Amino acid sequence: MNDVANHPDPVAEIAGLRVEIDGRAVVDGVDLRVLPGRVTALVGASGSGKTTTGLALLGEYPPGARVTGDVRAPAAVGHVPQHPAAVLNPARRVSALLYDIARDRVREVPRPARRAAARERVLRALADAQLHDGEALLNRYPHQLSGGQQQRVVLAQALLSGARVVVADEPTTGQDALTKSRIVNQLAAVAAQGIAVVLLSHDLDVVRALADDVLVMRAGRVVESGPPERLWRAPRHAWTRRLLEARTPVAEDGPAPEGGAGVLTVRDLTARHRGGHQGATVAVRVPDLTLAAGECLAVVGRSGSGKTTLARCLAGLHRDHSGEILLDGRALPPSLRRRDRGQLAAVQYVFQDARSAFDEFRPVLPQVARTAVRLRGADGRTARAEALATLARLGLPEDLAGRRPGQLSGGELQRAALARALLARPRVLICDEITSGLDPVTRRGILDVLVELLRDGHGSHHRARDGERARGDISLVLITHDLDTARLAHRIAVLDAGELVEHGLADQVLDAPRHVLTLSLMMTTKRLAAQS
Repeated sequence: MNDVANHPDPVAEIAGLRVEIDGRAVVDGVDLRVLPGRVTALVGASGSGKTTTGLALLGEYPPGARVTGDVRAPAAVGHVPQHPAAVLNPARRVSALLYDIARDRVREVPRPARRAAARERVLRALADAQLHDGEALLNRYPHQLSGGQQQRVVLAQALLSGARVVVADEPTTGQDALTKSRIVNQLAAVAAQGIAVVLLSHDLDVVRALADDVLVMRAGRVVESGPPERLWRAPRHAWTRRLLEARTPVAEDGPAPEGGAGVLTVRDLTARHRGGHQGATVAVRVPDLTLAAGECLAVVGRSGSGKTTLARCLAGLHRDHSGEILLDGRALPPSLRRRDRGQLAAVQYVFQDARSAFDEFRPVLPQVARTAVRLRGADGRTARAEALATLARLGLPEDLAGRRPGQLSGGELQRAALARALLARPRVLICDEITSGLDPVTRRGILDVLVELLRDGHGSHHRARDGERARGDISLVLITHDLDTARLAHRIAVLDAGELVEHGLADQVLDAPRHVLTLSLMMTTKRLAAQS
């Protein structure tokens, strides 16, 4: 954070911004002053209007929006989106993506010296974006970079263009503690150059560590603003207090089940990725791992450590693997297509991006109910009744369930995705980073649902029909980068570079880590939390 004794004139300013879509205000009366060399953070739940406000500085609005108010911004405003790969041309090398911009900036340099001047600017922009090995990456294509490297290349593009304002949209979503810390340092370095940073984030630890000014948004309005020290110490608005209180860790679900039979067992698993010049590469290797009935196993690790690949192997979504995956002692086919209806129902997967898992043109309710029809043979009326009861239990009433996915928030859709999986009455529920893109209040609500599932199994809304398997305890595989989320698990498995490096009871792994990666993640998490 930067202390500026005498605040200069703002480099960008928003006054009385109102954005309406179909007669509904998604942003209403927002004022924002963006100062050079300072980090201004907009925080709030999904649908609060923070992204719409931030993108207004780029002159971008939702299709069909009616916009009133004043927006004053410089011609060059950089944008680092939540998914940087979406704005990098996959057919062009990093060097081409950057040199195109640099050449426009050196037109005043004599022609013989332009190439060298452009190269100097490119390397300096990469270094300023905290990509110190940038020269080695120039010949790569975007898909050959990690997500963090892609993010820094996009930031370098903004710096090359001479941006005086950089809008960073959820830059730490889905990132482990070590990567989060690097992103904080990266954006702080940008602000230190006198560039204004507008941070759109739900990650309050990152906001507290980085921001100079914070605006709290709810339902399109700014409900509170001020320096983070004051907001954290004495929040004035009830919504700000809820956001801060929701950061407290969810209590774990008691001791691990004793003597429980192994519901899901992994033996000598080696999963590979194929493609590129290097042929097959090992993505994850797990010699032995067992999930007991009624148990929650958290799989943690850095981005790219193999967590999701392991989860996809369990669910039959990643076929290229050797070894065995056993359900109640019987081998599961490696491919989803070769699993029978009972096996499909027994292992259910909830994706990180719930929105992409639903048909956007159909209401949510029939999509949830279809699981009971397809995997359990339930009739349409019974399936609909069970879907409504399960959705209501998860906090999604019938009026919301009857809407299309685009009319629901991210948290509401994630609850619908959970309900759909539960309609299969699974033995094993795999949740892949399902809280990573959610604000603290919504995230806490989803985690409370998972804790309730562990305590109550599938719930007591319905008795098993004649001929159906009676429902026992549900087991949970929780894929997460967040160690606070992992605390609700009974056991934790730590992956690093595709290898299982640590495995044990949650308290033992988190309070007395043995592996250097686990220790580093714990220390960095504590450091970020201490700053908030």
